[in-house]
Amino acid sequence: MDPASPRVVRALLEQHQFRIKKKFGQNFLVDGNIINKILNAAELSNMDVVVEIGPGVGALTYRLAQKARRVVAVEIDRTVFPLLAETLDGLDNITLVEADALKTDFDRLVRERAGAPANGYKVVANLPYYITTPLIMHLLEGHLGARKIIVMVQEEVARRLIASPGAKDYGALTVAANYYAVVELAFKVPRTVFLPRPEVDSAVISMTVRKSPAVCVKNEQVYFALVRAAFQQRRKTLLNALGNLNKEFSRDKWLNILRQAEIDPVRRGETLNLREFARLADVYDQCR
Repeated sequence: MDPASPRVVRALLEQHQFRIKKKFGQNFLVDGNIINKILNAAELSNMDVVVEIGPGVGALTYRLAQKARRVVAVEIDRTVFPLLAETLDGLDNITLVEADALKTDFDRLVRERAGAPANGYKVVANLPYYITTPLIMHLLEGHLGARKIIVMVQEEVARRLIASPGAKDYGALTVAANYYAVVELAFKVPRTVFLPRPEVDSAVISMTVRKSPAVCVKNEQVYFALVRAAFQQRRKTLLNALGNLNKEFSRDKWLNILRQAEIDPVRRGETLNLREFARLADVYDQCR
């Protein structure tokens, strides 16, 4: 049985009378060439522990298990487990876990199900579109055991993750992801390799988690609050956009903060790089 074959997957779904659930963003990957490219991007060895989110019918899971020491697959939909029992039959290095990925402590999960790998673990996932952004941030924030994250996302989200300052796709997600990881586009994926076919194309993003953040800031909470404020009204100048961050600060005080940070007050937030946001956040934090 080849779980990457469209014919096999259709027969499996019919056999189990399985109904695709849009609420879980179920678009099953059915292309062996794309799976090979994902495996190459993940750079797996037989010493690796891999966390897969949303195994679906197991096409990627099957190949991950052939490459890695152990695969821990997290699936929210219990009804796919009988299908996975068939497609993954004979593989003893896979642990299936029924859980909501957004509520899962992946560091703890890996410790409990695979021991504590000395070199950390890798995350590989075909992310459901409806939770892509929150799940990426959940993976990056506080889960220091993950050293590499390979995710399939909507092409639109991929553009946002790799955008440069000043680009129309550059935003708070760009800043946050690149703060925690080195983010690269691995390759694009056409919508035709999924069953059922989604309405948009996808892309695979490679994120190598940094040992320390890209920039040093005195207060991360302040840093990200300032970033969000700068992009909430992205067409406004920083002087006007940041007023909502602290209503007690006068326009003149914000003007002084921007000047201390050596940032032109008429610039827009979408033009600042991570280092400039860090500089501005530290000055603002001192003046609070």
